[in-house]
Amino acid sequence: MLFVSDVHGATAALRRLVELGEPIAVLGDLANLTDYRSGEGAVADVLGIAFARAASSARGEGDFETMRSLWTREVGDRGEEVRDAIGEALERQYAEVAAALSGGTGLVIHGNVDRPRQLREALPDDYRYVHGEAVEIEGVRFGFVGGGVSTPLRAEGEVPDEEMAGLLERMGPVEVLCTHVAPALRPLRLDVITGREERGSEPVLRYLREHRPRLHLFGDIHQAQATTWRVGPTTCLNSGYFRATGRYLRVEGTTVRGGRVG
Repeated sequence: MLFVSDVHGATAALRRLVELGEPIAVLGDLANLTDYRSGEGAVADVLGIAFARAASSARGEGDFETMRSLWTREVGDRGEEVRDAIGEALERQYAEVAAALSGGTGLVIHGNVDRPRQLREALPDDYRYVHGEAVEIEGVRFGFVGGGVSTPLRAEGEVPDEEMAGLLERMGPVEVLCTHVAPALRPLRLDVITGREERGSEPVLRYLREHRPRLHLFGDIHQAQATTWRVGPTTCLNSGYFRATGRYLRVEGTTVRGGRVG
């Protein structure tokens, strides 16, 4: 099975991945709310590229106060209208993603910028949304939990720590844990381009230390200081940033090899 994360609307590359003819697991962030490199995405479609770049710059610096101020000044009392318009832009993106995935098979969880309901409704019939589920693949037990950590943005794709801990506890031990969010380890959550330490998941880190799966696959951090790390016997691997790199991980049992689509 091929594992990717942080597709962010890269439908041409996603289609090339499908054409490899292998099952696919997408570990979240299929939608492109805002590309922090260019400003492109659903926010720019609705509010313009200049605003999207300014807001994403504040978000990249972790300056949520400035980001909220920018939104308040730009949106004013049009909050519901703008939210609906961004939702419509994301629906168009999900339709394009679904078209790129068509003809293939696979498993999907949501990421922090995804809207889970819209994502589930858009998926082609041969793809399963497996947030909070354990799935046996060729005799190996895989666990899947989507979503990002909570932030002041309170986005639909975020999962509070208490909820994340509950999902992991109910799932129980697995041989391969698959999440969108990184564990709370500095080298795995530090973005070396923005210089920002994103918030990794403490519940995921506790799970790794308690249950000791052989592998942990995740995404979320686009330009991480480290893409591979060890937590006891567990090898942690960042499976993104697909939009920029076309990178995937081919997992056979618990053996992993990397590759890219052009």
